Amino acid sequence: MRWIVLIGLVGLAGCVSTVEPQQPAEQPRQTQVQKKPEPPTRSEVQRFAQVVKTVEPVAERECRTRTGAGTNCDFRIVVDDRPGQPVNAYQTLDKSGRPILAFTLAMISEVRNADELAFVMGHEAAHHIEGHIPRQQQNAMAGAVLLGGLAALTGAGSDGVRVATDLGASVGARSYSKDFELEADSLGTVITRKAGYNPVRGAEFFTQIADPGDRFLGTHPPNAKRIETVRRVDAQL
Repeated sequence: MRWIVLIGLVGLAGCVSTVEPQQPAEQPRQTQVQKKPEPPTRSEVQRFAQVVKTVEPVAERECRTRTGAGTNCDFRIVVDDRPGQPVNAYQTLDKSGRPILAFTLAMISEVRNADELAFVMGHEAAHHIEGHIPRQQQNAMAGAVLLGGLAALTGAGSDGVRVATDLGASVGARSYSKDFELEADSLGTVITRKAGYNPVRGAEFFTQIADPGDRFLGTHPPNAKRIETVRRVDAQL
């Protein structure tokens, strides 16, 4: 039996399905490990199914508690089975606004234990609960209007205005991305702990990925800062 068929069957209990979700303005947050991704084993698939079953209801309860009545808290957890995808998990929205948490096959096989997988899942759920996609879209729009307007005022032609608008949108979208990641780490810690997993052990996943450092306009904060954030929040629970 092909693994992707097995994963599709797992979705009956855990709301996991194999789809290619619609991508919003926000690009998937890449967490890449520099080696060839391996397909998940049967035990890794079973571990994924169990973590989904445990974490999803906790994330939905946390979403309903922390957000207004208009927020869709019905998470759909899916497997991104496109060939060659790197180790990655991301949050997006479908056309109806339902929150999607997507995991590549490589991510399912790469995490070393259920705590790491639960933390990644809680982190991605936290992006939705904190409203990061609409906030990022607002920042992108503000940046586009600002730089595009300045270009027009300085007499730039249509091509110059378009380039400035695109640049403004990119800068605006990245402006608070590091803060968003730390917010998601904080709330993800809460979700992970409430689901019965160890978020500090889960955050050790960061030791597997390249450290982005503190690059100007980088999308992710340094790994050490993320681990420290998880430890601090967990100590307060």
